[in-house]
Amino acid sequence: MDYLPIFCKLENRDCLLVGGGEVAERKARLLLEAGAKITVNAKTFNEQFQFWGAQKQLQLATGEFNPELLQGKWLIIAATDSNEINQQISEEAERQHIFCNVVDSPQSASFIMPSIIDRSPIIVAVSSAGRAPVLARLLREKLEAILPHHLGQLANYAGYLRKKVKATYKTITERRRFWEKLFVHDRLAQSLANNDSDQVEKLTQSLFNEPVVDRGEVVLVGAGPGDPGLLTLKGLQQIQQADIIVYDRLVSDEVMNLTRRDAERVFVGKRAGFHCVPQEQINQMLLEQAQKGKRVVRLKGGDPFIFGRGGEELETLYNADIPFSVVPGITAASGCSAYSGIPLTHRDYAHSVRLITSHLKDGSHLDWQSLAADKQTLVFYMGLSQAENIQKQLMLHGMEANTPAAIIEEGTTTKQKTISGSLQELSNMALQARSPSIIIIGSVVALREKLNWFSHNS
Repeated sequence: MDYLPIFCKLENRDCLLVGGGEVAERKARLLLEAGAKITVNAKTFNEQFQFWGAQKQLQLATGEFNPELLQGKWLIIAATDSNEINQQISEEAERQHIFCNVVDSPQSASFIMPSIIDRSPIIVAVSSAGRAPVLARLLREKLEAILPHHLGQLANYAGYLRKKVKATYKTITERRRFWEKLFVHDRLAQSLANNDSDQVEKLTQSLFNEPVVDRGEVVLVGAGPGDPGLLTLKGLQQIQQADIIVYDRLVSDEVMNLTRRDAERVFVGKRAGFHCVPQEQINQMLLEQAQKGKRVVRLKGGDPFIFGRGGEELETLYNADIPFSVVPGITAASGCSAYSGIPLTHRDYAHSVRLITSHLKDGSHLDWQSLAADKQTLVFYMGLSQAENIQKQLMLHGMEANTPAAIIEEGTTTKQKTISGSLQELSNMALQARSPSIIIIGSVVALREKLNWFSHNS
């Protein structure tokens, strides 16, 4: 982290702005909105500064920059058109241990001004550490579009209700459930925006009258194949509301970084230094935590209903009358094929796609004759250890030895690696890959030469 993001309370605190032109004017507006007491130093001032000075909104100090102007100041902004003067101000501020911003020169500044989304008291700041201000502005515009303008009113109203909520609900879990219901109550938010106090009071009282559900619930969430950008919006909402997150090794670190920071994390996967938690034990863990009134998210790589044993876990919850829901995710077949430039279906090459798990005690019962049929794409999950048998059985049942094949390792992530070849080379290809990987076999694999958009190094 290049900078520590902080929010400064500048109301009635002395700040110095050096510069009297258009750039300095933009900085002055921000300081005025924050309630700062501003001294502006410049040889000449534009009309807006002259107006502000006449209205006593700020103090004008006409003349050359003088280091004595820094005395008693909390914060300095150097916004002149002279790099030498800006540097002088920065060095003097550094000597006096005063934070200083230097416009268009972040390397000379001790703090930088972010792009701001103002929904006071909700404030969102976006910064690129001065490296890409246009990108920061574009991000701000996107956030402006999705954050409703009444958000500040909702936050203020929440502050008004805090004492009542604390007196009404004794546990943190109960309070959080209440706030979550309030913040997603569209009618209440609209009533606040319309200043309809009677309706606000009515809707708020109905929220207090509703019982806070003390029975827990489990939400099965598909985390996708690795790229955090492929996590669904609903999946993101659920992992940020969870009390406990039960996850496995196929959930990427980048996705886990999106979870609520104070949520309890329980790892149940298998990786170096850890033993895999038996499925029955996972089922019981979900059940027991929900029975304690917890909101549990079972976070699985890919999609929980595609070779994820999600159905088994939900059956246990159903038998115990525990509420549950499912948020599907992008399965590895879809994500990895797309990121490697391999369409799973194509009118000229494949009319269907078959998803097969190779993680079986005995793979001999698979309908290899059907799998070896033409005009289809085969995707084998967890197939590295079975690659030799897959190659043998498909060729034995009539699939051409030169049928294109690919192994995609850590698909959709920055570590993605794709090994291409033919069916007759599959067992040797598997020796070059490591888990997690999927195997794709079919004529569509040859299209990768044209359609590989994500990484030309793999």
